[in-house]
Amino acid sequence: MNQEIIFARLCTGFAILALVIACVGLYGTMSYNVARRTGEIGIRMALGAQRGAVVWMVLREVLALAGAGLAISLPAAFVASKLIESFLFGMKPNDPVALTAAVVTLLVAAISAGYFPAWKASRIDPMIALRHE
Repeated sequence: MNQEIIFARLCTGFAILALVIACVGLYGTMSYNVARRTGEIGIRMALGAQRGAVVWMVLREVLALAGAGLAISLPAAFVASKLIESFLFGMKPNDPVALTAAVVTLLVAAISAGYFPAWKASRIDPMIALRHE
């Protein structure tokens, strides 16, 4: 096999591994945040908050983290693509299709990593949550 193909496959494997590690980290952060806020979420549920509103409350935090990550990473990607232009075979620097695919991948990963803690938060029993502390 060609050395460039092996290198490309290796980079792809490491990129997928980095995405999985980021998802696990975001999942852990959001699970911890939901566990820490069990009392508050229980009070909200006891006062009549709908499950959808609780899910949306947690997912808003996930999307805020993803937005902050995008706000930092997109300018860095614009600068880095100019620096590594010679390595981008068959692509233009700042290719809109590649950047859009990266943004969509990040948002899908963030939402999928944050949905289970959000769903778990919406299933909190108010009586158990109020007795939790």
